[in-house]
Amino acid sequence: MEGVEMSAAPSPEFWVGKRVLITGHTGFKGSWLALMLHRLGADITGISLEPETLPSLHRLDDVGSCCTTHICDIRDRPRFERLVQEAQPEIVLHLAAQPLVRASYQRPVDTFATNVMGTAHLLDALRSTSDCRVAVMVTTDKVYENREWNWPYRETDALGGHDPYSASKAASETVIASYRRSFLQQNGVAIATARAGNVIGGGDWSQDRLIPDAIRAWQNGASLSIRNPSAIRPWQHVLEPLTGYLVLAEALWSKIEFADAWNFGPDPAEAASVRTVIDIARTAWPGAEVKYGDLSGPHEAGRLSLETAKARELLKVRPRWNLNQAVTRTVDWYRRQAAGESARELCKLDMDAWEGSQ
Repeated sequence: MEGVEMSAAPSPEFWVGKRVLITGHTGFKGSWLALMLHRLGADITGISLEPETLPSLHRLDDVGSCCTTHICDIRDRPRFERLVQEAQPEIVLHLAAQPLVRASYQRPVDTFATNVMGTAHLLDALRSTSDCRVAVMVTTDKVYENREWNWPYRETDALGGHDPYSASKAASETVIASYRRSFLQQNGVAIATARAGNVIGGGDWSQDRLIPDAIRAWQNGASLSIRNPSAIRPWQHVLEPLTGYLVLAEALWSKIEFADAWNFGPDPAEAASVRTVIDIARTAWPGAEVKYGDLSGPHEAGRLSLETAKARELLKVRPRWNLNQAVTRTVDWYRRQAAGESARELCKLDMDAWEGSQ
């Protein structure tokens, strides 16, 4: 559309041949990221646990053919640090985590060990990795002390966390800031944190996530039960924040002053309720049934939105797909994959469509 500035996109000229380390590359976002970087011509090493879901996007997309893979728990400090040293990355994208709120109530110590100490293990390894110049550490939109207010959270707002997952990610932000100031900045490593809103897209089969739960129910002809239909979140297609991470990494290569915290998400006005997302999804899945109600469960934030002006103004990163497009393309991905189409080809088609969008 005339007069609308196109969102920034990763540069193949920058990424081709770059040695990139992805932690958590067997997960949903990590698999998409590996495919994107492979498409850009990067030399990728991945360190992660085995895929935790069945099916898994990592296996369906044959992500292993895109990179050198090492299966390792980031809590295993000696082995993990040795693998980081062997990879000699120029750029690190840290996604490895225990990423689920409800799972953190069941396994709080494991959540803190992975999200805080696992992050510390990576940071300490980077102190003696001579070629590393950039690290983007992915945390979450849930790092903020949630006030249940109507305003979007800015990067300068207070960190906190009610549940163990949110608290562990907020704690990791503090650890990252300490390593930045104490060690990495003086070593010439530009390290930033990326706080992304709720991510949707084809290939996520995690438990206790809205779209994967919906797909499982509807594929089995069952009704989806919704715990909190009024909960508001900053929903976005997976290609949006991953693009933000890569554009941020490019900027950090030459602008160490960008070594800071960054929000990535839709325009604050686009934050939407669970009910709204499911109503859109149902239009793309005829016959889908839903039961709305307030089911019992541990505390989760009722309202959350992000202020993304910093990324829009300084990185020129802004969403290309609105909520309706993001949800519709996600549901279509699952329908077509279940009908026998290649997961990798479906990811390629989404990347092609995103690149062609305004």
